[in-house]
Amino acid sequence: MLDILRRIVQEVNGAEDLGQALDIIVARVKAALSVDVCSIYLTMPEREQLVLMATQGLNASAVLQVRLDYEEGLVGLVAQRAEPVNIDDAPRHPRFKYFPETGEERYHAFLGVPIIHQRRMLGVLVVQHHDEVRFDEDHVAFLVTLAAQLAGAISHAEISGGILRMRDQQLHDDLFVAGVPGSPGVGIGEAVVVYSLADLDGVPDRTASSPADERRQFMEAVHRVQTDMIELKERMGGVLPAEERVLFDAYVMMLSSDSLVQRTVERINEGNWAPGALRETVREYARMFEEMDDPYLRERATDLRDIGRRILTCLQSDGEDARRIPARAVLVGEDVTATQLAEIPPENLAGVVSARGSGSSHVAILARAMGVPAVMGLSDLPVGRLDGREVVVDGYMGRVYVQPNAIVLCEFERLAEEERELSEGLNEIANEPAVTRDGVHVPIYVNSGLISDLTPSADSGAEGIGLYRTEVPFMLRERFPGEEEQFGIYRTVLEAFAPRPVT
Repeated sequence: MLDILRRIVQEVNGAEDLGQALDIIVARVKAALSVDVCSIYLTMPEREQLVLMATQGLNASAVLQVRLDYEEGLVGLVAQRAEPVNIDDAPRHPRFKYFPETGEERYHAFLGVPIIHQRRMLGVLVVQHHDEVRFDEDHVAFLVTLAAQLAGAISHAEISGGILRMRDQQLHDDLFVAGVPGSPGVGIGEAVVVYSLADLDGVPDRTASSPADERRQFMEAVHRVQTDMIELKERMGGVLPAEERVLFDAYVMMLSSDSLVQRTVERINEGNWAPGALRETVREYARMFEEMDDPYLRERATDLRDIGRRILTCLQSDGEDARRIPARAVLVGEDVTATQLAEIPPENLAGVVSARGSGSSHVAILARAMGVPAVMGLSDLPVGRLDGREVVVDGYMGRVYVQPNAIVLCEFERLAEEERELSEGLNEIANEPAVTRDGVHVPIYVNSGLISDLTPSADSGAEGIGLYRTEVPFMLRERFPGEEEQFGIYRTVLEAFAPRPVT
């Protein structure tokens, strides 16, 4: 059962949108438990109402048509109690509600479990059987565990699907993802997705400026990996027996196959850049391997991902990603690092969004030091779908709005303008003495940690540095700064504020 659970969750995690994820769930659960029906009901936003979203066993025409409140039916009972409901003869239960369009009167046994994500009721997962039997503990445990594992994936697919529909101009409502505030302020700009090198899953979608160039670079990378595999096989000739070196032949065959190469080229022709097209192709075929019953064939998914990473490394080794940095860039990543933050020119940085992290993360601290709004810990954020999209970073509420409509955008632009006017007003009185009405002088010190902060801090009328964050130089580098390097930093800070105090 654990292996089945793992495979279902993996497959759902690879779904492009909510509809695909739900169809996978009902099909796989129905087969795994040998039941007659598997259905998923999801909660409508802002109301306690459930809608049949996918089913295997009930009439397909009932999907999106059956709706019920939490006070209605056995499905509503599951959501109302937020706990499993297991009944051997559902039609005789007082909470049973008959929906003629479903055809469910034929089924007696009923088991429903809630799908809960971050204390939010997402919906109900239901299985049914013709016979009057009570589902055993193994069935209950399986379904409860699966619902818990799938809750995050469903939430993620829900958001990803919303963004995909935005891309196709099928969705006009605003989409926002909630996280935690990292740095106060409002940032409006174009999302710039950053990711670690050779991290295939982290590669974002990006429109190819020249499909022909992308195809050429991809084919060159494939040929380089093929050559590497042949050389590795020869190099291991005196170390591994012939039967073990067959693995390298298998890699070369995969790289020569029409399925991997041609499908990637097709995706490039459809407009995606080579790394994004490669990512989707590897995901597609790895998922097919993982669904196979034969353990040996399932393990080939790992080989395929290894090949994908090698091709990606070759694509990236052709040169640093020399992409355009927009005038108002919002840095977005799974786990944004201090070095990635430092790579964006400060004058272009409008905001920071990190799927991982908290308000006390190093990046959040740096963002506050730079006066850049940031939102952290957006676990449901589909990072790979955001590149190039207009976003609003609400560092006060910890929200990120994706492609906001004109009304929402106008409101945040007004708020940003108010912040700018407030800053200008404060700058006008910055050099006036800080003295209380009864004549007591109150020294104004700044909290700093960046060399780039020194001139603005001094110009703002600060009388010294109350807290200089000595950890910042460590956070901005891949290595620890040496003693001489630290000495130079501290000397620069002291000279900039001399004779004012620095602590």
